[in-house]
Amino acid sequence: MGPEKQIYLENSVCENSQSIHLIGNGHLSLSRQLNGISGHNRLNDNECRISNHNDFSKNQIHDFNMIVDSLTTSASESSHVFDRQNNENIKTNKSQNLKHKDSFISKKCSTIFDSSIKHFANSAKSYIDSNGSSHNKLPNCIKDTLSGNSLQNQTKFGHPLNKQKENEQKMAQKLNGSKSVSKLSKRKEKIEEPPYHLVLLCYLSYVILTIFGYLRDFMRKAGLEKNLSAIEKNREGYPLLYKNFESFYTRNIYRRIRDCWNRPIISVPGAYIDILDRVSHDHNWTFEHPGTVHKVVNMGSYNYLGFAENFGNIHRQILETINQKAVSICSPRSEFGTSESVKKLEQLMSNFLNAESCVVFGMGFATNSTNIACLARKGCLIISDELNHASLILGCRLSGATIRIFKHNDMGDLERKIRKYIVEGQPKTHRPWKKIIILVEGIYSMEGTITNLPELIRIKKRYKCYLYLDEAHSIGALGPNGGGVVDYYKCDPNDVDILMGTFTKSFGAAGGYLAGRKELVDHIRASSFSSTYADSMSPVISKQICCVVQALMGLDGTDQGAKRISNLARNTRYFRRKLSQLGFIVYGNDDSPVVPLLLCFCPKIAAVIRLAHEKGLGFIGAGFPATSLTTGRVRFCISASHTKEMLDRSLEVMNEIGNKIGIKYSRRSKETIPIFYDDS
Repeated sequence: MGPEKQIYLENSVCENSQSIHLIGNGHLSLSRQLNGISGHNRLNDNECRISNHNDFSKNQIHDFNMIVDSLTTSASESSHVFDRQNNENIKTNKSQNLKHKDSFISKKCSTIFDSSIKHFANSAKSYIDSNGSSHNKLPNCIKDTLSGNSLQNQTKFGHPLNKQKENEQKMAQKLNGSKSVSKLSKRKEKIEEPPYHLVLLCYLSYVILTIFGYLRDFMRKAGLEKNLSAIEKNREGYPLLYKNFESFYTRNIYRRIRDCWNRPIISVPGAYIDILDRVSHDHNWTFEHPGTVHKVVNMGSYNYLGFAENFGNIHRQILETINQKAVSICSPRSEFGTSESVKKLEQLMSNFLNAESCVVFGMGFATNSTNIACLARKGCLIISDELNHASLILGCRLSGATIRIFKHNDMGDLERKIRKYIVEGQPKTHRPWKKIIILVEGIYSMEGTITNLPELIRIKKRYKCYLYLDEAHSIGALGPNGGGVVDYYKCDPNDVDILMGTFTKSFGAAGGYLAGRKELVDHIRASSFSSTYADSMSPVISKQICCVVQALMGLDGTDQGAKRISNLARNTRYFRRKLSQLGFIVYGNDDSPVVPLLLCFCPKIAAVIRLAHEKGLGFIGAGFPATSLTTGRVRFCISASHTKEMLDRSLEVMNEIGNKIGIKYSRRSKETIPIFYDDS
């Protein structure tokens, strides 16, 4: 079989679209989407027929099959002409494997195919005229050909023309149904790359640290330096169990700055937090606690709405629940773990999310890692954002499905890869995928970016994919009602197939949930490892979540939920704008409460955290392997419990530190308009 030549003849205005692929031996591969017929099938000339469908009558099915037979003959004739025209090019490019790539026809050969399509169109028209059928059953590209429109005006090397893009934009606007959504879509996320000389110096610093690390290891092995790291002894004949680059990195690089992580706290994660002091006398190999406490402004916890607190009405209800019920239920859901409070929580979450059904789990990480396997298996395709959380990555691997990634929050790259993988089919066999699932997050916890949900819905509807949305950081923290990115963009929750979220952030509790159609949730409930083997959610935890959800929905008779959502949005925009105004590189969307500040260098991460801790400001840092080598950062998490004074103090501290150690890398023009807290 010769190399595959492909031409896309698509019409995005209506639901009927076709992708016609010419094969070198004259066979026809037709991917079609006709009023719900799956577009994931790659069919040859013996398979590209409609046998039965509710939307077609028997006469229409017969007419369509006759058109396909005519198109097969026409494609065969065209492919032979194509092969003769490109024989020399194929010989000179033998090493290029076109079988598994999207190769679009050149200008020189599009005219040849255009004439072939005209020949087919006239044949199909004559057939339909002779049988008294309607021309409406003709594909749109054939109608345009009959009307005199050139094929070259419909396709341009596989990319839609401006008219098609305009139609897609109109469809997206119709899908969103609100002017405010278009405004949100226009908010560009801040992705400013650091200067090249900083990137070069960052790589150089890691090279120097690595060289000195190997030198220190040699000195330890030679007995010139005391070795305090874990050593495998008395294992003769066994390979080393855990000696790898990660242990080398931990021993020689991370250990130097280990005092900036894993700090113990002795208070609730509220607006202020009490951190237990530590001292080390052996260069961070071990720590001692002198018994002193440092009180700092908490800018590092995921307590977005401030519900993780030890006072107030919710706290009193939790204490009553502890007195009435046990802390743990000591049984999985499939046995004696289905409590009344858990059933109430699932119904309440269904109402809050506007979903048909919901199931909750006792651990947020396990909600992803143990349940994706219920939805995908071998023969399925999972297309995942390259910056998805580790729980999603683990769940994909455990499922056994084929995993492909797309560029972070790049809808153009996602659509191109979906087309490519639909055309290629499964590896080796090239059979159609059993299903395609798109995995994304609402807010990305290391980037602060918000996923482009309207575009995702458009893409998933067009290519008949499933959409899995992880709202761990966005549920409660985004949208006028705290409903996450679905509420933020005012999208229809039914357009998202699987809604996932955790209760460990905005709800001040623990666990996670999956929501969607009732049939889907029942399937997960019956086949999930977390539901069958893991301990059910504690009644105390479920009570905490129920109280928070009732507050967000206004069912508690107060407006504290709405006030907290409003405070969080105002604090987020104010802090982000002021931090950018100071000259820092700040990643993420303007409305994201996750605020990463780029530092690049690993030693500067430690320096910023130490200086901020001394000045009464607490947050966390992230470097390799949580980020790439050159994108080390510190991260602020904004809370509704923060006051303007706390935010101003934090900004003042960061301004002093930025001037002292030189981390104001931004080269963009600074905002000169005064930023007021009430106007944010």
